[in-house]
Amino acid sequence: MPLLGFAGYLPFGLECALIADFILGQEEKPLPDTAAVRAKYLTPPGLVSIAVYINALILAAVALYFFIAPGFIFMRDLADKNLRRPGIPEIAWRLHRDLAPRYEKYARARVASGTAARLNRFDVPSTEWPMFGSVYFLWATEALQSAWEKDHSLSARPPVEYARGAIEASVDLVLDPVHHTWVKQHWGDDYLHNQNLFFRTLVIAALTSHENLIGNGKYRAILRDQADTLAAELEASPCGVLEDYPEECYPLDVLAAIACIKRADKALGIARGAFYARAERGFRGKMLDRRGMIPWFVDDWRTGSHTLPSRGVGNSYALIYAHELWPDTAKEWYKLYEKYFWQDLGWAAGFREFPNDMPGNEFTYDVDAGPVIAGFSPAANAFSLAAARINGRLDHAYTLASQVLAACWPLPDGSLLGAKILSDPVHAPYLGEACLLFILAQETAPGMEIKTGGRRPALVYIGFLFYFGIGALLLARAAYAFWRWRRDRARCLVPFKNLQAALWAVLLGGGLALMFYGHGLLGLIAVLAGQLLPKTSAPQEP
Repeated sequence: MPLLGFAGYLPFGLECALIADFILGQEEKPLPDTAAVRAKYLTPPGLVSIAVYINALILAAVALYFFIAPGFIFMRDLADKNLRRPGIPEIAWRLHRDLAPRYEKYARARVASGTAARLNRFDVPSTEWPMFGSVYFLWATEALQSAWEKDHSLSARPPVEYARGAIEASVDLVLDPVHHTWVKQHWGDDYLHNQNLFFRTLVIAALTSHENLIGNGKYRAILRDQADTLAAELEASPCGVLEDYPEECYPLDVLAAIACIKRADKALGIARGAFYARAERGFRGKMLDRRGMIPWFVDDWRTGSHTLPSRGVGNSYALIYAHELWPDTAKEWYKLYEKYFWQDLGWAAGFREFPNDMPGNEFTYDVDAGPVIAGFSPAANAFSLAAARINGRLDHAYTLASQVLAACWPLPDGSLLGAKILSDPVHAPYLGEACLLFILAQETAPGMEIKTGGRRPALVYIGFLFYFGIGALLLARAAYAFWRWRRDRARCLVPFKNLQAALWAVLLGGGLALMFYGHGLLGLIAVLAGQLLPKTSAPQEP
């Protein structure tokens, strides 16, 4: 029976097998090496050779760009002396220069789109993350600018100069009324003066950064209002805590809010010493868990009752700010954090998400912590890198940094693919990079005792194996494909040669077009899908 115009050349069963094998991607059965077969549709055209050669080059480029080059970048970053001593590592400066124009473009487009007006108020990545990412970028810029002012050799241009547009765009996003839609739905029109602690803290943080970096007084009135009213509300709180959202009170956010008010006071020239001394009541006695640590969640902000224990992501985040408020207390909290949360499994070392005397949470997932694996969570250990550096524990910091750098997946264009993967590609594509930038830009706080040391867990060497191992395999595969075609092209049979060539051209051209118009991931998938074509088969020897 004839099929697709091949009547008279191949039996029906063989024609069906050819179609099935082509669609399913199975190995081609040897085809009869007949003059009729070759003349009709199996002789490889020049375009097929071009496709094979271009595919080999693409595979080699992927190996070099996504694996071999990142491996060398990782090796260079790991050798940075500032990972072991006070000082900002070079990767932070490099990432900031690369991220600034990208973040400016994103923030301006995000505000112009009006997307924030149409979000589910309970969808954390789409509501919180754009705001948080902007504040992380501003905080990191402050840290780098402060370091540059002490040593101009750290950057050819001051961060505030080359990142001016990104600074303004980030603040514009935080203040954009449309981006406030989700908290208005939670708290009503008085959302800027009623509870809503997490959001108001972000506003205070962004405006303080603008005042410190730009210093034109543009937002001083708003900043003063927010700092005064939030401080007054915390002062009036029965236990010194407030809610982030209705029925949701997180003490770690309260501590960060107090620190941000203090930073705002410094920028505005306000003295509020009695407030900070009294604010510690929210982190003493009954407000702590049985280990003497900050609990993850307060069930009732009016009574301070809580049932959930302290957690890794909460401690790591709180210890970034605690030294600014109560240095002696911060030192004690860090000691307790190390005692109850630090673990070294040989292949990995760092802070657990749940205390070591609370088994049963080795593998789980949480929107704040991320996937918990063998007790470790990405968020707890990323933030603890900043906490360790700030609190002078450079031994912990080096151990953590070596693993964080292994997971960054640095690309030659200056971006961090690992951080991008953990971000929301639609609403907050740069949150991961902004967060890592903030973490890496932190320096040891004045007056902290410094402890150096640390080691590289096996996970670091697994990272090297990932980069160079996969890169070498892909290069070998590209070389083999090139060599095999050169050897066998005169004898290779290409079923549906015109269709395969057309599909390959569509995938390659479409993929490149998607990349050009900013859809890098989709474009890369299309180009890599073209690696499946052309599908060839060696003819059966007579």
